[in-house]
Amino acid sequence: MANSQILNIGFDDTDSPKGMCTTFLAYKIVDSLKKQDIEFLDFPKLIRFNPNIPWKTRGNGAVSMKIRTKNSSKIKNHIKKLVEKYSDIKNGANPGLVFYENKEIPDQFSKFSKLALWQLINRNHAKKFARKNNMEFFYQGNGQGLVGAIGAIGYDFKDHTLELLSYRKNSKFGKKRNLSAKSVKIMQEKTLPFTFNSFDNKKERVLITPHGPDPVFYGVRGENIDSLLRATKILKTSEKLSGYMIFKSNQGTGDHLKNELNPKNIKPYASGKITGIISDEPTIVKGGHVFFSINSDGFELCCAVYKPTGITSVASSLIKGDKVCVGGGIRKASKNHPRILNLEFIDIIELKKNMIKSNPNCKKCNKKMKSKGNNQGFQCIKCGKKSENKVSREIPRKIKKQLYVPIVSAHRHLSRPVQRIGRINKESKFDESSSWFCVYDN
Repeated sequence: MANSQILNIGFDDTDSPKGMCTTFLAYKIVDSLKKQDIEFLDFPKLIRFNPNIPWKTRGNGAVSMKIRTKNSSKIKNHIKKLVEKYSDIKNGANPGLVFYENKEIPDQFSKFSKLALWQLINRNHAKKFARKNNMEFFYQGNGQGLVGAIGAIGYDFKDHTLELLSYRKNSKFGKKRNLSAKSVKIMQEKTLPFTFNSFDNKKERVLITPHGPDPVFYGVRGENIDSLLRATKILKTSEKLSGYMIFKSNQGTGDHLKNELNPKNIKPYASGKITGIISDEPTIVKGGHVFFSINSDGFELCCAVYKPTGITSVASSLIKGDKVCVGGGIRKASKNHPRILNLEFIDIIELKKNMIKSNPNCKKCNKKMKSKGNNQGFQCIKCGKKSENKVSREIPRKIKKQLYVPIVSAHRHLSRPVQRIGRINKESKFDESSSWFCVYDN
């Protein structure tokens, strides 16, 4: 395409709890751009950022695209109008839209994106970043969407997955989704290990359908296009859908927990991991949640493992002296509660021997001796044989030196499922003629 420019487009925060979806806007943008003289250079990217941001809607996802065009000014104006049309501003959306004309993405973009994955970034910082790097940007509301918009352009993939999102017709928005649970279960069985987190066999629960009024009907996550397309042919629904689009994503990578938390300066809402020694016995509170503390470089941090994760039994089996690496998000301190790390995994590095002291057994009668009183030793009540000291005994541990992750129903979008541990997906070949986008003719 002669005399063309490469245009990077990023947008975020176009949805609200009451409707719309940033990926649906992406679907509408692609549908309209397909009819114009442009070339897509890669999959649309769906980037999930820090899941602990308190004002996020659903999965805290932003979208970016990379295209080649001869008329970038016309494309920018067109996309701006679509953002205004498909943003749920009246219900609290704060959309941000950015454009960056360059083939290469500078390092400072990926650094910005990495920070957005782990911590809270002020929207004013995003505005300054955009100006400093000569980006065109637009926003409505408070401009919070600019953070994700910039971050989505700059995301540096070390691993990735793909997600096929299927969209509903406008007349179905907000209505109950009817998807055969049996077909989802069959789909998972037939496409494993190339799809993940589709069905919870223990709870008999479908995991690919959202519960809100947004336009998404279902989303299948996986490793390659062929598996995702195969999955759609197995799923059964009576609803006529609008179409689908496949995104390249950081979902299922666990990237938000690769950040090493600094025990000296842990900020509220931060995501990451920290290594330390269990410094007190775990306590179980009402509801079955487990709390314990770890000591890291002399600093104490309270950790919480909640019942729905399915790993409270692991947490309650820890003892003082165990060495662990734990990851999750920092909950802000309040009047009644300290700063807490809400755990998303427990990696046991070293297990301390669990030794207890008890009354000795009589070697002759093989009966437990009775205490004769404080500092008076022990005596067998049957034969009268005496002993002075208690004996130490090791209690077998119920847990092992390994990684423990929540059950599949408790996974966040970014959580790395067990089947992806050790898997790195570095390249998904993009072919503009392939079936990454489709509008159904019905």
